[in-house]
Amino acid sequence: MATFMVAMDNLIVTNALPVIRVDLGTGLEGLEWTVNAYTLTFAVLLLTGAALGDRFGRRKIFAAGLVIFTAASALAALSPDIDTLIAARAVQGLGGAIITPLSLTLLADAVPPKRRGAAFGIWGAMSGLGVALGPVIGGAVVDSASWQWIFWINVPIGLILLPLVAAVRESRGGAGRLDPVGVVLATAGLFGVVFGLVRGGSQGWTSGPVLLGLIGGGVLVIAFVAWQARARYPMLPLPLFRSRGFSVSNAVGFVMAFGMFGAVFLGAQFLQTVQGYSPLEAGVRTLPWTAAPPLSRPSPVRSLTASACGGCWPSRSPSRPRASHRSPR
Repeated sequence: MATFMVAMDNLIVTNALPVIRVDLGTGLEGLEWTVNAYTLTFAVLLLTGAALGDRFGRRKIFAAGLVIFTAASALAALSPDIDTLIAARAVQGLGGAIITPLSLTLLADAVPPKRRGAAFGIWGAMSGLGVALGPVIGGAVVDSASWQWIFWINVPIGLILLPLVAAVRESRGGAGRLDPVGVVLATAGLFGVVFGLVRGGSQGWTSGPVLLGLIGGGVLVIAFVAWQARARYPMLPLPLFRSRGFSVSNAVGFVMAFGMFGAVFLGAQFLQTVQGYSPLEAGVRTLPWTAAPPLSRPSPVRSLTASACGGCWPSRSPSRPRASHRSPR
């Protein structure tokens, strides 16, 4: 449910953008940042959210992410102007960056290895369903109520989920240590790259801030990869990419998301502003496209999960102490 909620928020706002533009009196740039503020913090802090969970406890950090996401949703619903809405969306992205990776690692620890294929398949289906239904749910809510309710609907879901988190077993991953150098390099590098991509259209691809973000961020990302190859407690274990299935699935997911999230922003406004459809009608017309990935995906890929993912998220619960790799003093 948490995964569905976070995935849905990636696209639920798209069909509400024309209404938000009129209600809050903003322009195209304000609408861009309503979407990009969420995407920026989500993309930049995804690795950091997973690393914090491994270090301080996945259940504890996951619960903190739920609180952040729920509170930010309420703030977005109460926003009196576009600047407040953008700030709330950025905080939402922070919560989503914590929830998404930790929901999967908590699942990996709770489910026996032989059943992880089915469990990961359900997790992926819920994520795909959230993306697919986001525009439709957003359009239906805007048509029947107001744009504020696309954020209010997250609040009861978050409040219901918080008590349920207590039933989840606490776990930690890897060595249970934080990689501070990796956190800084990943955060700064991804911020620079994503910021350059977000601002390139409005400021020009050759402008100073955009070039600085793209080039500087790219250098830091390369430095992050180099550091991960030699770090004692890496945030992103590079040997995972030796699995062809793991590498290909990540590449395909990246390219698909790159196209989808870029085009749906303009598509929703074209359908409403130019074609004259209502938010719900626009959402229904995007459904064949957004629903295609979860409908066409194979059933849980057990072979990939067993061979590549079975040991991708090493877990340690309090009841199963992990042997130390340190030499005796």
